[in-house]
Amino acid sequence: MNFDVLIIGSGPGGYVAAIRAAQLGMNTALIEKDELGGVCLNWGCIPTKSLLKSAQVLDYARHADAYGIKIAEAVPDFQAIIARSREVANKMSKGVHYLLQKNNITVFHGQGKLMDSQQVEITDADGNKRTYSASHIILATGAHSRQLPTMPQDGKRIIGYRQALTLEHLPKSMLVVGSGAIGSELAWFYNSMGTQITLVEFMPTIVPLEDEDIAKQLGRSFKKAGMTILTNSSVESVDSSADVNGGNLLKVSVKNKKGELETHEAEIVLSAVGIEPNITGIGLEELGIVTENGHIKVDEYYRTNVVGVYAIGDIVAGQSLAHAASAEAICCIEKIAGLTTTTVDYGCVPACTYTSPEVGSVGLSEAKASEAGYELKVGKFPFTASGKASAAGANDGFVKLIFNAKDDTLLGAHLIGDNVTEMLAELVLAKKEKISARTLMKTIHPHPTMNEAVMEAAADAYGEAIHLLNNHS
Repeated sequence: MNFDVLIIGSGPGGYVAAIRAAQLGMNTALIEKDELGGVCLNWGCIPTKSLLKSAQVLDYARHADAYGIKIAEAVPDFQAIIARSREVANKMSKGVHYLLQKNNITVFHGQGKLMDSQQVEITDADGNKRTYSASHIILATGAHSRQLPTMPQDGKRIIGYRQALTLEHLPKSMLVVGSGAIGSELAWFYNSMGTQITLVEFMPTIVPLEDEDIAKQLGRSFKKAGMTILTNSSVESVDSSADVNGGNLLKVSVKNKKGELETHEAEIVLSAVGIEPNITGIGLEELGIVTENGHIKVDEYYRTNVVGVYAIGDIVAGQSLAHAASAEAICCIEKIAGLTTTTVDYGCVPACTYTSPEVGSVGLSEAKASEAGYELKVGKFPFTASGKASAAGANDGFVKLIFNAKDDTLLGAHLIGDNVTEMLAELVLAKKEKISARTLMKTIHPHPTMNEAVMEAAADAYGEAIHLLNNHS
């Protein structure tokens, strides 16, 4: 069988590429070795949000009296929560299958490997091999959980994010290594369920890619929720041989910020120290496809050095985010189709962390903007001054906007608070289209909403905030 486009991997890069190609009239095939939808849909973005929603409902129930509602006792059913998460993921995977079928996309189940620039060999679950050809081949093979030699994962007691989504029982204690989005979200979920959490981060602050003010606020929220936070710290070893205090706990040796070793005990160690691209065993070496720093090297339209072979998503440099992969997919396919398409602006890719409070950001942090030599105007509006936030009982957090003082355009936006990830798109658009601070502050925002904080933060940067009290208090 010959195809116009053949895609290896069905995550948010792969399946979006397939559908866009089909929309443009191309005969398209997709290869997937596991579940349709990839890691994001089955083991990342979607099931984690289901878990976090259950935790949020539990938190509301436990604090219902603050809203004038009496609930005798709210108790989590851990296995029911896990089951709901899997049901949500399975439903979404079936939805992807329907979309592929609707768009007449051929789906092959198996392991894909490049044979040359126009041929892919597919090995199915029984070991049978078949070869298919295509004018264009797109690699969208995603990534897997990174493993550290100091804590090799056994899938039971030292685990990665996949096992964290399907534990058979709720652990009494967990040490989470890495405080990026994955580590922070799972730490917050298990803490909400009642697990004693120790969060270890190598960098000086948690969520280290975020603005420092955001990181400090989230750290305060985590500590207020009862978590132990260890920054400037690293796990040196994990001892699973000793029966600590008769509880069969792991002994974790952590080097603290002073360079001293201290021992922590935990039932489970969750490694959330990042991801590694899936680039082995797919034929790169045989074709001489160039890699750089563990990623496939591509141009702005995701073309590799081999004509007819492309790469998108976690296997190329850039943000390892589902929406970035989808944007790359559309750009790549539209270029193949001969359309005039804009390249992906990585300075306008938003990042979200779905803890409580949530974190959302786009663009430069204040520190990075200063390092780049910009003259800044910075505005901040706390949710303690928001009527909607007060009515919702969600006063933690703020909106922080960073403008270029020379032309009043947005350099970076940083939000922390209840449901702020839903507020971020306005600021992504503002940055992408170079909308001025004056336009943001003069755009009428509905009252009362959390989103008014965007208007007020822009006004604060220029000394015109109306509802700001007590110097950001």
